[in-house]
Amino acid sequence: MSDGYIHRTQDTFKKLLPDTSGNEVNGLGVEERGTPQPFFWHPPDRHAFGDLQQAVIAHQHQSPDIAAIYSRDADRGPRPLEKAEMPDRRAPEDWAGEIKAFARSNEADLVGITPTLGEYVYEGYELPLPNLIIVGVAMDHTELSNVPSSIDDMRGAVEVGLKYNQAARAARKLSNRILAAGYDAKAFPGPHATALNMIPAAIAAGFGELGKHGSMINSAYGSSFRLSAVATDMPLVYDEARAFGADEFCMNCQVCSNACPPDAIFPEKQTVRGRKKWYVDFDKCIPYFGETFGCAICIAVCPWSRPGVAPNLIAKLARRRERLEAQGDA
Repeated sequence: MSDGYIHRTQDTFKKLLPDTSGNEVNGLGVEERGTPQPFFWHPPDRHAFGDLQQAVIAHQHQSPDIAAIYSRDADRGPRPLEKAEMPDRRAPEDWAGEIKAFARSNEADLVGITPTLGEYVYEGYELPLPNLIIVGVAMDHTELSNVPSSIDDMRGAVEVGLKYNQAARAARKLSNRILAAGYDAKAFPGPHATALNMIPAAIAAGFGELGKHGSMINSAYGSSFRLSAVATDMPLVYDEARAFGADEFCMNCQVCSNACPPDAIFPEKQTVRGRKKWYVDFDKCIPYFGETFGCAICIAVCPWSRPGVAPNLIAKLARRRERLEAQGDA
């Protein structure tokens, strides 16, 4: 155990919850469509959870490994280049292919492209660039499975932090490639949020479906990956959202909800800003998240996240749909 370590429990963080519910901020129960509100990972002066956020970060940074990962000296990618004066004119499909190849050769495992929609931009922010390139970085599931983390075993939390840094590097390298081609580009690394709400954009870009645990499920990596993004005005061809059965699977699966210590995962979809979707109770989740240096139990136990399982699940679900369709035609 680190010298001078102060163990902060769920109760410590519960006392820092403001009068405003995080579920209210996130739009739980709101029937009308609307833009997302700044929340926990935004700058602390933009929401009611600033004191709680700072306490969670301070608790995490008692680990020297975590402090190093998120330090100013950590490698999170190059500084932005100056944009070239003359844009390199190419067809959108040519640029899309080259940009995806560049990203994959520069630390990205997943790449998708989607238009910038207002519903992806947090209230109080602006994002005038018309296109979004979403980047995904796969985690080492063996390392991730060492959760919940404790000061004596930070392997799971360290893996998350390392992959956030890798995703940041991939986005910043990609942004510089675009700037060098004469187009505007802005990288959006995690985990601290700014203008862009990445998960709905990533779903639209073909990364997968929203799972019951509130994280995305990808057809190759399950939920064992992290996101970053680049906004740009480079002309690009868009990808399409892709459903492969994860949402259907989550209807009956109870693995993540049974494994969640604070019982924060809703068993059924909820209305959130005018959409029916899977939802995790923020006010229940965040105190345990704080105590355990980021938790991640629900991601680690998700059946889709185990290496090699997702393709088999997709094939099994496809066969099931075929049988049901055949029975319906009979």
